[in-house]
Amino acid sequence: MSFSISLAGKGGTGKTTIAGMLIKYLILNGKTPVLAVDADSSANLNEVLDVKVTETLGSAREEMRKGKVPEGMTKDVFMSMKLQQAVIDGEGYDLVVMGLPEGKGCYCAANSLLTGFLDRLIDNYPYIVIDNEAGMEHISRLTTSNVDILLIVADTSRRSIQAAININKLAEQLKIGVVKSYIIINQVKEDLSEKIIGLIKKSGLEFAGAIPDDDSIYEYDFNGKPTFNLPINNDALKATFKIFDKIFNKR
Repeated sequence: MSFSISLAGKGGTGKTTIAGMLIKYLILNGKTPVLAVDADSSANLNEVLDVKVTETLGSAREEMRKGKVPEGMTKDVFMSMKLQQAVIDGEGYDLVVMGLPEGKGCYCAANSLLTGFLDRLIDNYPYIVIDNEAGMEHISRLTTSNVDILLIVADTSRRSIQAAININKLAEQLKIGVVKSYIIINQVKEDLSEKIIGLIKKSGLEFAGAIPDDDSIYEYDFNGKPTFNLPINNDALKATFKIFDKIFNKR
């Protein structure tokens, strides 16, 4: 039975960086193989992990839609082949990228494709990490469903924390099968104020912990270096691993 962790949150909070840290944590703790899913249409989890993407689920769907199926091959066989090609092998994990949807503003077919493909893949992986697009679109379209843990990432701004609370409320209202939700406060420059702590407590969303603001992460990003390769003694990475220890010890 696969154990799935899905990440959500407002844009710019460091959600994808934390997804990469989670994948690293699982690998270092022998919880492998991990299926990493980049479900963001603006995909960049591969950059965090330092792997190259050549095929996505969206591009496979586009080829079929445009009639690029080879003569003598059925659409089902073609799609099965393309989807297998979209799985990128890593050390201790595999990565699959949803990619851009077909058509302006349309995410439906790409999301349906992702969901169907994951249904066939999940039994091969004890752990699944899903990095979702920013905001609430993935929840309202039910592409985040039946997950064991929903990690909602926010920064210290009230708007970001309120967005996290709203994401959790929507997940509850839609009854999409989230077993447990947590909020992680990222990019923290000083102790969290009583107002922030009070806002989280009032929402009923469990506070998993805070991650300090770290110049190393900015430098890695700015210089195009994968944050997956941050040294194990990095302060932000240590704080994140402590949060994951807390979460997984509750299982």
